[in-house]
Amino acid sequence: MPAATTISSAVSSASASAISSSPLKRLAIAAAVASGLLAGAGAQAGTVAYVSNADSQDIYVLQLNMQDGSLGLLDKVATGSTVMPLAISPDRKFLYASLRAQPFSVASYAIDAVSGKLKMLSTVPLADNMANLATDKTGRYLFAASYTGHKISVNAIGADGTVQTPPLSVIPTGKNAHAIGSDPANAYVFASNLGSDVILQYRFDVATGKLTPNDPPSVSTKAGAGPRHFVFARDRRFVYSTNELDGTVNTYEYDAARGTFKLLATDSALPDDFRSSEQLATADLHLTPDGRFLYVSERTSSTLSGYRVDAASGRLTRIFNNPTETQPRGFNIDPQGKYLLAVGQKSNALTSYAINPDNGMLSVLYRYTLGKNPNWVEIIDLP
Repeated sequence: MPAATTISSAVSSASASAISSSPLKRLAIAAAVASGLLAGAGAQAGTVAYVSNADSQDIYVLQLNMQDGSLGLLDKVATGSTVMPLAISPDRKFLYASLRAQPFSVASYAIDAVSGKLKMLSTVPLADNMANLATDKTGRYLFAASYTGHKISVNAIGADGTVQTPPLSVIPTGKNAHAIGSDPANAYVFASNLGSDVILQYRFDVATGKLTPNDPPSVSTKAGAGPRHFVFARDRRFVYSTNELDGTVNTYEYDAARGTFKLLATDSALPDDFRSSEQLATADLHLTPDGRFLYVSERTSSTLSGYRVDAASGRLTRIFNNPTETQPRGFNIDPQGKYLLAVGQKSNALTSYAINPDNGMLSVLYRYTLGKNPNWVEIIDLP
């Protein structure tokens, strides 16, 4: 691979050493603009990644080259506030960004269908400091979960794609609501409560946006596990959830008729024999589009784990645990399942990986500097 160009952000020695052990092109995004990688306003972007940078208060709009996994900067959108979780509408026409400094709010953006660039539509208040956003499967409602406020909320989304106020409902939860989302059929909604070690289960009325506690109203994790993010298997039979505080990932059987989870197994998301005096911090997880492989990030060890998914039982078999960007809060996989993009909150950088379709292994391709504290990644094929 050709010699790397300069990269400006500092990387921890452990992470840098691990990443540099594979072939790698290093390129600062700022340098990419100067060297002509900034796409023109009328360029067809194809596949676009959006990365929120909390401390530089901006969203990077990046074109993902599906031939080689490289990235080019399309735009950098100033948000004027600490921007963290993002959500994309089901029709890929709108992006929602949670602004986590006072006044707590959500910004609604239109996604240009040709370039992938963002156009600000509105900024409206949310019920609290929201750690997670998601739309329902129709795109008519925005769900939000507040870690510090111990609550979830539902807001209507207008026909123009903007979030409406006041909220339709604000519901107190257990301690530290962290993630929220509907099942694939849009009949049930789930919300993890990290501090209470439960995932709440609700019935969802798509006509009104109303949430009603299901029976049972929750499923418990191991005490002290701290459930965080969750994702449904493609066949809707299983759900996978990270447990932030004990460094694990749970596999649940999903009863689609009743909207309930049943714990099947728990697997480690930590390197073998990992020891640390710091609190564990398992974070994000994503399945490949074909459902064959699951990936999980863990921030204290700054690693990514990859698992093979058994189609019949839903059980996981870990195939690797590798160092990645320092403190990898967020990552994502492109809709074709070819590339994984991981960002580091402390390295201020992104690594692009190729996913081996046969065995799920990751190969480092490129590395880019970003804004400060990158923490969330969304990737879409433009409609």
